[in-house]
Amino acid sequence: MKKLALTFCLMLAFAVSTALAAEDGKALYAKCSSCHGADGSKAVMSKALKGQSAEAIVKAMQGYKAKTYGGSKKAGMENIASRMTDEQFKALGGYISKL
Repeated sequence: MKKLALTFCLMLAFAVSTALAAEDGKALYAKCSSCHGADGSKAVMSKALKGQSAEAIVKAMQGYKAKTYGGSKKAGMENIASRMTDEQFKALGGYISKL
């Protein structure tokens, strides 16, 4: 019985953390939508965010933060990424990958 209760608690904790991460991603993306569009389909420089994987978004955001990614107009994204954490990148990537 204790094993079953522990398993249930772990499953519930995972479900809650996943839901919170999705909400965090949605809240974070609200700031992005003015440039990238409500559904991520607006191509800002070369391609839209919509349809990209979570991993691609995280990698790009980490690159902006490290100033090793982006084109000639990357300063805005570098500024945004510099104030974000890897956890926020993951939440954002998870949300964008489902647009």
